[in-house]
Amino acid sequence: MKFVIALFSAPHAPSARRALRFSEAALAEGHEIVRVFFYREGVYSASQAVVTPQDELDVAAQWRAFVTQHNLDAVVCIAAALRRGVLNAEEAQRYERQAVSLGAPWELSGLGQLHEAAQQADRLICFGGD
Repeated sequence: MKFVIALFSAPHAPSARRALRFSEAALAEGHEIVRVFFYREGVYSASQAVVTPQDELDVAAQWRAFVTQHNLDAVVCIAAALRRGVLNAEEAQRYERQAVSLGAPWELSGLGQLHEAAQQADRLICFGGD
């Protein structure tokens, strides 16, 4: 089965960890993840600026390692990222900001990427949100 995973909540939320564990289990069972899409507060899971306290799980780092290890297509919604100050080098330069908080393995793109992936997959699974 082909899955698209959409994460709407911040890395400290329980749903961010559930999304990661579901994704790990899906791959372990031989399924495919077409794309992982980070939207709303979920963009913080891709930010290099987030610092997790030492006594908490660093779910953002776990996402980064998972995406890298499995060479997944990981897209961060550009509108949600800009609104939250999560910028790659190109957007930081465009908006004349000093801080770059988004790098590999993440790609900034629009909601169209979520729609496109949903068309290619058998299931769109969403975690978090209101």
